[in-house]
Amino acid sequence: MTLSTAIFAFLGLAALIATAGTVLTRAGDRIADLTGLGEALIGGVLLGGISSLSGVMTSVTAAWDGHAHLSFSNAVGGIAAQTVFLAVADLTYRRANLEHASASLSNLMQGILLMLMLTFVLLVMSGPDLTLWNIHPASVLLLLIYVLGTRLVAKARKSPMWEPIHTRETVEDEPDDDLEQVNKPLLLTRFLLSAAVVGVAGYFVAKVAVVIANQSGLSQSFVGALFTAVATSLPELVISIAAVRQGALTLAVANIIGGNSFDVLFLAFADTAYQEGSIYHEVGNAEAFVLSLGILLAGTLLLGMLHRQREGLANAGWESITVIGLFLGGYIMLYFM
Repeated sequence: MTLSTAIFAFLGLAALIATAGTVLTRAGDRIADLTGLGEALIGGVLLGGISSLSGVMTSVTAAWDGHAHLSFSNAVGGIAAQTVFLAVADLTYRRANLEHASASLSNLMQGILLMLMLTFVLLVMSGPDLTLWNIHPASVLLLLIYVLGTRLVAKARKSPMWEPIHTRETVEDEPDDDLEQVNKPLLLTRFLLSAAVVGVAGYFVAKVAVVIANQSGLSQSFVGALFTAVATSLPELVISIAAVRQGALTLAVANIIGGNSFDVLFLAFADTAYQEGSIYHEVGNAEAFVLSLGILLAGTLLLGMLHRQREGLANAGWESITVIGLFLGGYIMLYFM
């Protein structure tokens, strides 16, 4: 496959992922209403996980083929990219700062869980190289942290011990009134088919990305952290912007933050697929840099969610502008690394 063919295929796969992500948006919002679980939990767990299927397939496929740098950087690069996508969604919401209007205890807790998981991975990378049946024990612990953290988020939603102050810009998570008219089998079919399309496209993204890295002269770390990470994260961008336009603000924020928490699990799945030892210790400074950038962006976003600025430059909060600046500066440094 030539470089031009690979680039053309890559763009086509990215468009396919984005299109399927649009269908997932409305279906996810309706499922949240029908189940009564709420936009924060559905967006953060179900929709965040499903929309991340392309990224999972890309990281696992790359790891199975022995491309540890591409696999790892795709996972952590997706977290950074999706955080920027939330800033982009903030720019499209003209009424107020998106993080102010979508204030939610569940989203705050998801943000804290994300930072804990990222910091845990950084700790593992700095620790001893241990494997059991070719899998690092940290991969199992990472799954455990995610499950227990998600349970805490669900419990907090049912019996909150803390609530944000409601203002006139706060948009409540209110179920739609026409739920009885929803064709449930058709809704579920659309959701599952869209998820399948996203997953299959992610598999081929990994294959094409290796060709682009080999023939362009760019490192697998840079290709994974930027190109495949952005391409496989397009559902999150589409979902968030569509959710904002539909008024499902809590869903928009939860999809990004919850999806980021699920994306950390890419590393556990990739470590299982990687046949040459611990994937955490096969990577280097570039991957650690992108991982640290993800922690920095998540912390900035979390601080902005707690501060709840009503409006700022272009009606976006200071955290959104800062996130975009940090992302651009970070990736310029990564290119020269």
